[in-house]
Amino acid sequence: SVHVTGFNLAIIAKRANQLTKILSQIFQPDPSFLSKVITPLLDTIKMSVMGSVIGCLLALPYAVAASANINRSKVSLSILRFILNIIRTLPTLVIASICALVFGLGTFAGTVAIVIFTFGVVTKMLYESIETINMGSFEALESAGADKFRAFWSAVFPQVLPTYLSHCLYSFEMNVRAASILGYVGAGGLGILIDERIGWRDYNGLGTGLLTLFVAVLLIENLSQFLRSKLS
Repeated sequence: SVHVTGFNLAIIAKRANQLTKILSQIFQPDPSFLSKVITPLLDTIKMSVMGSVIGCLLALPYAVAASANINRSKVSLSILRFILNIIRTLPTLVIASICALVFGLGTFAGTVAIVIFTFGVVTKMLYESIETINMGSFEALESAGADKFRAFWSAVFPQVLPTYLSHCLYSFEMNVRAASILGYVGAGGLGILIDERIGWRDYNGLGTGLLTLFVAVLLIENLSQFLRSKLS
């Protein structure tokens, strides 16, 4: 690995001072730049909220159909999981790039990218959770004549609801961070401003943007952890 990557401690020692110079400017944020950060930050949070809500709602029926203990058809199960694997394989920036080409530059493309990313993550975690629950009550309702939807809604859904909501909150946490860099591919949000400040070597302005993002992520994580503790 050292040979292939060309890793060299001497270069790190020689250039480390450049890193400290940049970091010293980043840790001296420019307060006058704060007014330019608020709107992109709010766009990032809006993208994360909308993308998380839609992605999580779409994930619920798909996860049920992709659960081996609910869907007994091996053919349809394989197809559903194959499609899900393709979605989960694509990095968020690649999805955002495709969405920007299809829907144009801006926050709409970023929101669609977050929807797709959230859908893949939540579906995967949720169907694995469904496959671990006790299916006795589900089978009893089916044997009593209930269809799969009624049996799932009455017997399975109450068991997976806390886990499902926890997965949704966790995905929202991830999406706030992911949405902040989608601007690199023209998908709107704080990423456009971050890319612009780096391009202009305005590390003080960059520090202001990163500081506001850090505060927003910290508040969202604490709120999410509080809500998830209530669900457990």
